[in-house]
Amino acid sequence: MTIPRAAKTLRRTRIQEEKEEQILEAALDVFSASGFRGSTIDQIAEVAGMSKPNLLYYFRTKEAMHRALIDRVLYTWLEPLRAFNAEGNPESEIRSYIRRKLEMARDFPRESRLFANEVLQGAPHIEDELKGPLKELVDEKAEVIRAWAKSGKIVKCDPYHLIFSIWSTTQHYADFDVQVRAVLGQEHSGEGRFEDAARFLEQLFIGGLRPDPLEA
Repeated sequence: MTIPRAAKTLRRTRIQEEKEEQILEAALDVFSASGFRGSTIDQIAEVAGMSKPNLLYYFRTKEAMHRALIDRVLYTWLEPLRAFNAEGNPESEIRSYIRRKLEMARDFPRESRLFANEVLQGAPHIEDELKGPLKELVDEKAEVIRAWAKSGKIVKCDPYHLIFSIWSTTQHYADFDVQVRAVLGQEHSGEGRFEDAARFLEQLFIGGLRPDPLEA
């Protein structure tokens, strides 16, 4: 994990911690809007409301700021999948996962776009994480889904594409928020759109995975 330059001092002051957060908030705004390649330190400094030399005291490079944000996003983004419980009821676990992912799309749209931009650019900064910890976690949860199917709790399905489908349908509400609100119109584009989405996706996924009692 990237450590801010100021954090390497013996004692970090409250002001240093606040400045680091101020910079990362600004960097998140800029990176999520323009991507890594389209962003500059000057832009981030301007949004943060500080001089470029002052910013560089805390983070020496654009890469350091981006890395710090990506580390946070990866940890936060994977938390709902880590909570996927093999001992739980499949319908309850899948419903909870869908809702937690939609809550993240609602509460962390900039983080979602930051991650999407990184992947669209070929994931140059996180390829090792995607092939390592992320793959290991998805492999683990795929086995959970296979076990549910084998025991007849859900229908047989490809667990990887189930997980991919939940990712894509939930994160759509963050990455394509402008499109969603435009198409829904003013009457239906308020905060209630996330609850509407949750109910629909629960019906789509849970209904599709529920075994036919006549075939049991």
